[in-house]
Amino acid sequence: MTRYDSIIIGSGQGGNPLAQALAGRGEKVALIEFGPLGGTCINTGCTPTKTLIASAQVAHYARNAQRWGVHAGNVRVDLPAVLERKNKIVGAMRSGWEQSVNQPGKPDLIRGHARFTGFKQLQVNGQMFEAGRIFIDTGVSPAIPRIPGIDAVPYLTNAGMLELAELPRHLLVLGGGYVGLEFGQMFRRFGSEVTIVQSAEHILANEDEDVTTELRRCLQAEGIKIHTGAKAIAVRGTEGSVELNVAMGDLTDTLSGSHLLIAAGRTPNTKDLALDQTGVKTNEKGFIVVNDRLETTAPDIWALGDVTGGPAFTHISYNDFQIIYANLFEGKDLRTSQRIVPYAVYTDPALGRTGITERQARLESRRLKIGKVQMSRVARARERAETQGFMKLVVDAATDHILGAAILSVEGGELVQILSTLMLAEKPYTLLKGAIYIHPTLAEGFFSLMDSVQEVD
Repeated sequence: MTRYDSIIIGSGQGGNPLAQALAGRGEKVALIEFGPLGGTCINTGCTPTKTLIASAQVAHYARNAQRWGVHAGNVRVDLPAVLERKNKIVGAMRSGWEQSVNQPGKPDLIRGHARFTGFKQLQVNGQMFEAGRIFIDTGVSPAIPRIPGIDAVPYLTNAGMLELAELPRHLLVLGGGYVGLEFGQMFRRFGSEVTIVQSAEHILANEDEDVTTELRRCLQAEGIKIHTGAKAIAVRGTEGSVELNVAMGDLTDTLSGSHLLIAAGRTPNTKDLALDQTGVKTNEKGFIVVNDRLETTAPDIWALGDVTGGPAFTHISYNDFQIIYANLFEGKDLRTSQRIVPYAVYTDPALGRTGITERQARLESRRLKIGKVQMSRVARARERAETQGFMKLVVDAATDHILGAAILSVEGGELVQILSTLMLAEKPYTLLKGAIYIHPTLAEGFFSLMDSVQEVD
């Protein structure tokens, strides 16, 4: 039995920095990982997808260059070259993580699947380990819906899409969330036909309807077909040919394509951990149950990142690490319930979001003020010929504090950070009415946004 002060299971964007920080304190630390270091973000998530989205954006600009008075000629996407660029960037980041283990003062990297054999005891490849503290950061995997015929169809998930060296003739996307929309628009811009099937009544089901309606209009303007309120009831196909049967109300239809992407949610990687040996509980979906300090139902065992069922964003995983470390070693009392969560969907226009939606605020029966301004009113957006979308602000009428914001625009994720910072400072939105904005910038649109705020019924 090998003894450690701390063991971290999973090297994602929460587990890896936690392992480094604990080792930096002089602890004997083990980091257990069966796959490439860096977790989803570096290997099959943020880094590779946003790299490919950037290539797709350039292709889109080139095809539409005449909008800016430029003639680009015949535009062709070299998908193998696009993948090579992506692989170099991913490889460089992964290499950085590889160099941060198995050195003096660094965590010991143990390769393999971890399985609990008792309270704070683990087995990996037949070897036994124990620790005073254990942290679980095993992440999530694509959820595969139980559709008749799915097991016989060569479907793809986000990981498989990142390795396609040949362009799909017609990509069917099952799911209208972040993954489905980003990949759908990406491959449409690469040159594929794309059809998105969403079971909810609108894409991005948790967002306000005015936001999703406008984003849907933008995606459809690029030739993407979108079916909402559509439930997949059967699928069949072989390599290069897929048929998806969908029910839309009382009607059924068959959608034909060459490839099928499953983007219908995520499922936690807890099934093979044998958590019943520890007292750690999971909910009905398999996510680990934690309190708002990320402590599990078992003493000295914590969980962080996507496996807890919280917001599934890399920056939240990293913040989980910050919360745990501050609570354990800095004498602080940080809690997940206190944090403001900004995030972005990397479509074009991008959706930057922070706080709660208007729909959520109304469910809380608050007195509200709403502000909204079209990007077509923003000088910088007009100069860039990128006027799609709008800015929206949800304000508590009693305090003038921002409850939430949605910015659907070019660089929407960058812009929303300004409003998120104001929320962190607990200052009223009126503070930005008197701010000086660089002219011309997209942020200058906050002048009009703040002026548009008014109380609503």
